[in-house]
Amino acid sequence: MNDSHSVDFGHRKVTPDEKTRLVGDVFEQVAQRYDVMNDLMSLGTHRLFKRMTVEMSGARPGHRVLDLAGGTGDMAALFANVVGPAGSVVLADINPHMMDVGRERLLDRGLGQVTYCQSAAESLPFAEQAFDCAVIAFGLRNFTDKHSALAELCRVLKPGAALLVLEFSKAENPLLQNAYAAFQALWPGMGKLVTGDAASYQYLVESIAKHPGQKALKVMLEDVGFADVEYHNLLGGIAAIHRGVRPPDTGRT
Repeated sequence: MNDSHSVDFGHRKVTPDEKTRLVGDVFEQVAQRYDVMNDLMSLGTHRLFKRMTVEMSGARPGHRVLDLAGGTGDMAALFANVVGPAGSVVLADINPHMMDVGRERLLDRGLGQVTYCQSAAESLPFAEQAFDCAVIAFGLRNFTDKHSALAELCRVLKPGAALLVLEFSKAENPLLQNAYAAFQALWPGMGKLVTGDAASYQYLVESIAKHPGQKALKVMLEDVGFADVEYHNLLGGIAAIHRGVRPPDTGRT
């Protein structure tokens, strides 16, 4: 395969269309038990990380927030409580199975200010400057074209609005990285036990390994137009929160 026309699916090189299909297959398989496995894989810390991300967002009552790759709705629920009934949250995800799980859970909780949109991250169906805040939580590494997706997020944010990216990253201490890699090696077996599916969790392990590190992602955000980009390591860099702002001079005519 010509590498100039290929993307990573874990440790495999595939075409962009193949990656979109394969990632869709993974999340169709894991949708019903996704949150259970997140708790196991993160030892429950993903919930704390998500709350920290919301606190860093600057979202306020009345704001309109985009939760991209929002899946089962954890982030959408947190933001809905922040923006209140005067605000709104759009949960966007390319995978209808994940979004159906999220919709059912959020409706059961009475969070009617959340709306739902099935969309690829690389071609968002929203007007320019439509949102006061945007977030991607543990989703960016699965995008077929990260650069295009981040550029789209910059486009749909209002000037001065922030994008928050919560994602697995690279531990700064080699001993910690090695220990975490040993823990990750258990994930496929855990996935098999809990969901009956080991292959999907093997992909998740590999997708983390292939994802850009903290500094590379910071550069990527700056390249598509975000300003004041910074990141905050979590658990020594096992995960990180990146934050960037759309500046006034990124408007298009």
